[in-house]
Amino acid sequence: MWGKHLIIDMSAGERERVQSAQHISRFVETLVETIGMKAYGAPLLEHFAEHLPEAAGYSLVQLIETSAITGHFCDLSGDAYIDILSCKDFDAELAVEVVRAAFRPQHINFITLVRQAVTPRTSYMLAAEYVLADE
Repeated sequence: MWGKHLIIDMSAGERERVQSAQHISRFVETLVETIGMKAYGAPLLEHFAEHLPEAAGYSLVQLIETSAITGHFCDLSGDAYIDILSCKDFDAELAVEVVRAAFRPQHINFITLVRQAVTPRTSYMLAAEYVLADE
């Protein structure tokens, strides 16, 4: 196994939280600490697509020693799409709970992938866990 990739889709989070650069920065700092990672520098956080209200929102990149955390947050809907990729193992359910606490979404879907390069002598390994959590 090379690493773990957690893909989180959340819908209808509290918009004032999704629209706040300060809140998103605090969220990623908490996430990094909670899942036992080490941030590599400050997060890159930029607001994009202001000409398209349905797409406008912040994009996040936080490098970590073992890879990266990325996110895209939609101002209008409160939706967010967050990825954690790390060659160091981490608790995926704990990461989802950090997202839930930070943004208070109505729904969260997530899937965990085990990443492994395919070689002629190995088959592709995929360990997926898909959870639909309606609250």
